[in-house]
Amino acid sequence: MSSFTFQKHLSRRAMLRGAGITLGLPLLEAMTPALAAVKETKQAKRFVGVSLALGLHNPNLVPEGSGRSYKPSRYLTGIQDLREDFTVVSGSSHPGVTGGHTAEGSIFSACPNARGSTTRNTISLDQLMAKHLGHETRFPSLVLNTNSQTSPSYTENGSMIPAENSAMKLFTRLFVNDTAAEQERQAELIRSGRSVMDVVGAEAKSLQRELGAGDRDKLDAWFTSVRELEQRLAANESWTHKPKPKVKLTPPRQIPRDNEVAVERIYLDIMHMALTTDSTRFITLHVTGNNVQGIEGVDEAYHNLSHHGMDEKKLAQLALVEQGVINEWAGFLRKLKTDALLDETMVLLTSNLGNASAHDNKNMPVLFAGGGFKHGQHLAFDQKDNYPLPNLYLGALQRLGLEEASFATTETTMRGLETA
Repeated sequence: MSSFTFQKHLSRRAMLRGAGITLGLPLLEAMTPALAAVKETKQAKRFVGVSLALGLHNPNLVPEGSGRSYKPSRYLTGIQDLREDFTVVSGSSHPGVTGGHTAEGSIFSACPNARGSTTRNTISLDQLMAKHLGHETRFPSLVLNTNSQTSPSYTENGSMIPAENSAMKLFTRLFVNDTAAEQERQAELIRSGRSVMDVVGAEAKSLQRELGAGDRDKLDAWFTSVRELEQRLAANESWTHKPKPKVKLTPPRQIPRDNEVAVERIYLDIMHMALTTDSTRFITLHVTGNNVQGIEGVDEAYHNLSHHGMDEKKLAQLALVEQGVINEWAGFLRKLKTDALLDETMVLLTSNLGNASAHDNKNMPVLFAGGGFKHGQHLAFDQKDNYPLPNLYLGALQRLGLEEASFATTETTMRGLETA
């Protein structure tokens, strides 16, 4: 049997290794100093990832110059009151990720998706955070979409988490208390749901013996998702009878489906309330709506404008839409800053598309704010030989105090992004 030497303290990720077997240790007293040290140094407590299905036009986003003396771009000129609160990153993307729109699944997972091969997605950044820290709030995470149920949030076994795409249902879920009868009904549904999954799980195991290797892998992935859902249901049951926070925000009544920027604002307002009430600490919002004709000066659909082909008329309209998207994101930052939450909240704005018109996944648009980092700069990397964006993700994980040594394709944090 292998021996283990205890020194001043142990990492909470310490392992026992011997005879080809690796076992994770339970929480030991020797680990307490290590945990205390992490708690003292970490400042970030939350992460918000806003992703855009149709990208941002880089010539209007990327500033002139680099470092702290950069000249603001067209899109950034109007948000310079927040200059010291965010970092612009250019020349960055996910290694091995291709496929245009189909790369949406890799936005927060950074999982290579080489076309033509059968690859399974990996856990997304937000869900890895929620896995370790999500138990501290009523909702371990929120996965949202302005229009559909697709999302860039994936479980540990690579299964997509369907997004909540109704702002009205989201508000109710977060802030409207159920009646006592409804609470008991929900608790019973959770209990009965778990028992049903036990039966389904047993049948799945039996079925595995009759399938080929490929199908067994797919079934195993599904079964893992079932187990994860069971764990979430068990956690939710403890919150069933606890009152929800009261907020002054007016519930959304009508959603302006001809104005995607206004829809984004509605979601960001609810997300702000979710964070201020500590209902959750990890949120993703995927902006996917196509209708923007309700914006003054715009008479074409969002997707058509993104395929501008450098047409001046399309670019002019696209700029109106994208400026609105940027402004709403900035408004969200201002609210967090007013509430003294921004230094503890990492907020990322990005897209899988660097050039939506060409379906190019290189040169992803990246604005990264808050979280106790030294901002106010433009990290300008090579536009042809892109810098790995997963490096930023690994740094975000470590900023939360998670002792992750790697994420996706990287084992290095982002160069030039330092903590304050």
